[in-house]
Amino acid sequence: MSQPTNKTISGKGILLLFVGNNIVYAIMLLVTIPQVMAFADGMKLLDVLPFGYEAQYVQLLFEKLGEEGRHAYLTRQLPLDMIYPALFAISYSLITVYLLSKMGKFQGWAVNVAFIPVVVGLADYAENAGIITMLLKYPNQTSMMVELTSTFSVVKAMSTTVFFVCLMVVLIAYAILYFKSKR
Repeated sequence: MSQPTNKTISGKGILLLFVGNNIVYAIMLLVTIPQVMAFADGMKLLDVLPFGYEAQYVQLLFEKLGEEGRHAYLTRQLPLDMIYPALFAISYSLITVYLLSKMGKFQGWAVNVAFIPVVVGLADYAENAGIITMLLKYPNQTSMMVELTSTFSVVKAMSTTVFFVCLMVVLIAYAILYFKSKR
């Protein structure tokens, strides 16, 4: 694969996407998730359970949320979480492409690192679709729907972890090359 040109990838544009991504993330972490969790008696929402969950947990969570809490989950948290995966996938993919192309390393296995945020975003969308479906069908969610949604939660968490480890490696390599070039 050829190296992307700086005309295609603007550092300022990527920075704007990154900032937008993190503003949405901060709003979810500091506002909408706590607002919904307030209805849940301290139980964690499905979006933030990296190791998955079982049908009993989902049933208990949705019971504790009550009608108002389930409505808040659907209308406050999930709408933002339908914006966030795209912002995450685009901004972090572009950051990776930008750094790798600056190092002249946008080739071979390194190209795959730029696709990991897309996997994260797709898993997040699948998780959201499952949560929305379960909320709308409550109290009649099936164990298969819970298992499938839980699997997407785990895939999202695992791929996020893998990506950030890879990103740290890329950032360290970039820093080493940068400081070597300054000597």
